[in-house]
Amino acid sequence: MTGWQNMLAVAAVGLISTSWGYSMEKLHSLYYVLEIAGTFAFAISGATAARKRNLDLFGICAIAFVVACGGGIIRDLCIGAIPPAGLTNWPYLVVAIIAAGLTVHFFPVVQRLTRPVLFFDAVGLSLFAVTGAEKALHYGHNGEVAVLLGITTAVGGGVIRDVLLTRVPVILEKEIYASAALLGAVLVVLGNYLQWVSRDWVAIIALTVCFTLRILALYFHWNLPVPANEKTDLDKQK
Repeated sequence: MTGWQNMLAVAAVGLISTSWGYSMEKLHSLYYVLEIAGTFAFAISGATAARKRNLDLFGICAIAFVVACGGGIIRDLCIGAIPPAGLTNWPYLVVAIIAAGLTVHFFPVVQRLTRPVLFFDAVGLSLFAVTGAEKALHYGHNGEVAVLLGITTAVGGGVIRDVLLTRVPVILEKEIYASAALLGAVLVVLGNYLQWVSRDWVAIIALTVCFTLRILALYFHWNLPVPANEKTDLDKQK
């Protein structure tokens, strides 16, 4: 190979590397935008639930923030990432407060916007499950911890909301929600250990699968099986 051919080859490799790096940078920017959108949707769901329970403005803002950031805060405390990102990154708090304010002011409208909220809720669920598992692995924890904290990141805030509002957590009922987060977190861990593609592609695949499962479950009304509610002999005697 001549000198000019070597130069062309080096230039081509450099151009491909630059393009790949630029595309990954754009992908990470897209992640951040989607994460903010998911945080907004989570906050709206929390504010809506609090508004239905007739909480005051502070209570609505608190529940909105808990739903949006509670799971991530629990994850960071578990892995030793202190102070938690949900408390140090001000955009999350601002987004939660804006979502709470809009929910209070436009409550009748928000109640009718079920499909957009469910869509971005699915986006947030997928992103938080994937990023939660990735962060646990990044801090040196094993696959089991990564899967559990991926699920916690995705659904922890919603569980805290339901406990504070004294109702059965959604993830303990038949709806496919936490199981979608479980699948996304498991794919992240498997991809990290098997290393069959790059970590960025593992995240994309896990996010897509989790999101698709949640959307399909909503569209086709898929639910997990529930044991038959058969009356016992003691119930019959009553």
